[in-house]
Amino acid sequence: MTLRPLHIQLDGATLEQIPFEASDGAELGLCRIAADGAAGTDRPAVLLLHGLTASSDIFTLPETRNLVDVLLDAGYEPWLLDWRGSCRLPHNERRERYSFDDVALFDIPEAVAYIRGRIGERRLFVVAHCLGAISLSMSMTAGLVPGLAGVVAQGVFMTPKVSGRTRLRLHLGGELLRTRWAHLPVDFKKVGLRSRYTPVFALASLSADCDDPTCQILQNSAWGTGASLFAHENLDKITHDRLAELFGTLPTWVLPHLRRMELAHSVVRWNPGGHRYGRLPENALDHADRIDCPVMLVSGSDNKIWLDSNELCYDVLTRRFPQLDVRYVEVPGYGHMDPIIGRGAALDVFGPVVRFLDEHRRSGAVVGS
Repeated sequence: MTLRPLHIQLDGATLEQIPFEASDGAELGLCRIAADGAAGTDRPAVLLLHGLTASSDIFTLPETRNLVDVLLDAGYEPWLLDWRGSCRLPHNERRERYSFDDVALFDIPEAVAYIRGRIGERRLFVVAHCLGAISLSMSMTAGLVPGLAGVVAQGVFMTPKVSGRTRLRLHLGGELLRTRWAHLPVDFKKVGLRSRYTPVFALASLSADCDDPTCQILQNSAWGTGASLFAHENLDKITHDRLAELFGTLPTWVLPHLRRMELAHSVVRWNPGGHRYGRLPENALDHADRIDCPVMLVSGSDNKIWLDSNELCYDVLTRRFPQLDVRYVEVPGYGHMDPIIGRGAALDVFGPVVRFLDEHRRSGAVVGS
């Protein structure tokens, strides 16, 4: 399998690409970015997890001051996992199906185990976005990634919640989509005007402020769900022009699992228990007492996909599990993706993230405990 090259420009750092395969046979992408001359230092490691159909490219945008740049300058060692939902991998466009259970059971815990084998006793943090964060919450409450120094969950974590309009489209339109298409692309230039996907792009163009079809299906429609991925004005023009590269095909077979979680307002297992998936809890929220590290929940104030899911998560966790170290940070004027890819994210978002990491850099849980 060919992993699409990571779009990155490094100054004073080295990229190490690591061949990585999950124990169920899924080929993934893993890389380490080390500051030049940092060998043998005590830099804490930070694992970055992207969302569904995105990739590790969202953390390395050359046109902005990106999260990898900020972490390197702050004295951390970034590790990037392209789990099986990455657009740098072909899994979303293949017939072999997966669920977020597979990400929680295989991709994340096995990447964490590998990184720990490399870093020894150094601290390990995780910064996770969207469905990377949802999958991480399942791994954590299953006890598969104990002893992290801290977790930052951006956009959503354990209590997914969408608008009534998006819920209706997920439940009714989602079934229609699945009966007609196994995948929904975002690159209009790739599929062309006379394709079976034209009705989806046409729907996304209604009342759109931008003329770019890829932007329309992401910002004005979110693959036909009626949600919005980002606040348009927060993107750099170069980032905007790269949207078809930064986001890939949506596999429609994941929609039933998303509907089940949204109805429950909790992260729930898709597959029945048993020898393979029995290690995962049926409902992650019921086992949140297994979280053994500080958690920072981040969300844009104008998140039009998951709304106030992370604020709800903070309220639920602090009420049901007051012993947990949880905080909530809302970023004014930001949507869902722009806290990661926005041109001002380094100042408005990454600053608070680094302060959280710094706070627990020495006082976090013992690695491997």
